[in-house]
Amino acid sequence: MSCSQYLVFFLQYNDLICVMDLHVIDTGLFKLDGGAMFGVVPKVLWNNLNPADENNLCNWAMRCLLVEEGNRLILIDTGIGDKQDDKFFKHYYLSGDNTLESSLKKKGFSVNDITDVFLTHLHFDHVGGAVKWDKDHINLECRFPNATYWSHERHWRHAMAPNPRERASFLRENILPIEENGQLKFLRPGEELIKNFSFIEVNGHTEAMMLPKIQVKDKTIVYMADLIPSRHHVPVNYVMGYDIRPLDTMKERLKVHEEALLNDYVYFFEHDPDTECGTVKMTERGMRLDETFSLKEIL
Repeated sequence: MSCSQYLVFFLQYNDLICVMDLHVIDTGLFKLDGGAMFGVVPKVLWNNLNPADENNLCNWAMRCLLVEEGNRLILIDTGIGDKQDDKFFKHYYLSGDNTLESSLKKKGFSVNDITDVFLTHLHFDHVGGAVKWDKDHINLECRFPNATYWSHERHWRHAMAPNPRERASFLRENILPIEENGQLKFLRPGEELIKNFSFIEVNGHTEAMMLPKIQVKDKTIVYMADLIPSRHHVPVNYVMGYDIRPLDTMKERLKVHEEALLNDYVYFFEHDPDTECGTVKMTERGMRLDETFSLKEIL
């Protein structure tokens, strides 16, 4: 075999063995006010979708995604974490058997294996698990000691000086240790984290939220974060009360929906308590949910 033939063979073999794989990482459930989650949509409508308890609270998932390719192990979001005090957690009624670390362990990984942590945005239910107390419960440290933490520079600045509407969602103890430990880097619009891993920037929910867009096998998976937190939020006008620019959210959803129809996107729902993935379709009433399935069913 000539040198050129060997090089072609090596590259083809290398591509073959470095196949991207995705793993669902469940970090438990929490409760949020149903009215806040569905905005101006009347309760008589949304309560049929995700029934509220006697306190008007609904259960929501904190579902992360692990991307495995070659020597890279990329975790998208980290859930709410475990370092806050009881006063904080009592507002959110955490439940479920899964935690961030236990779910990683079920997949055969540990926190030391993670090479990258991609943070869609820095609200506490997405970044809380990124930082933990040390063994003496004195100092805060990064949960993933060998990882680079990726954020958006404009969003980072926004989180450091939050508006009054979002101040309670950006907790400095979730964020500052990442920078102080030298593990923070920024991605710019148009950049890929790795090949076939890019992102869509949206600004309706919060400033410069990043939605990972991952091409794996013959699928394009879009991690919807809080643009479309659950399958119930597929209709363009089902906008959360938490969004800082609700009209922009509606425009951004419609744009992503249109791209999804053209490019066969599969949506990955971070907060849906029951459904991992879904597709959309256009109907006489506008964009609606089409099929739903687990990630395992399509990859």
